[in-house]
Amino acid sequence: MGDADQPAHLPIEDALDLHAFAPRDVASLVVEYLLAARAAGLREVRLIHGRGRGVQRATVHAALASLPFVVAAREAPPERGGWGATVVVLDPAGPADTVAPG
Repeated sequence: MGDADQPAHLPIEDALDLHAFAPRDVASLVVEYLLAARAAGLREVRLIHGRGRGVQRATVHAALASLPFVVAAREAPPERGGWGATVVVLDPAGPADTVAPG
């Protein structure tokens, strides 16, 4: 296996732009990102899904609804993307739940 076959390890930041990802990957990507963000100690993150027809936003919101550690999710303020982004508030991770299942 060459380096191109290895997953990229990117630093966890307070925003994730979903435009570059295939729609079929968005739900699982959101879950994995939020687990990593929570483990990194982030309490609030922004998911940039775009405005479009709302399909990506619906996928994101469905994933958020399934996660017990999501305290709140709301439309981003206009200067941070408006209805093209969702701000997510996370419950802090405890020592027993910082690692993604898998």
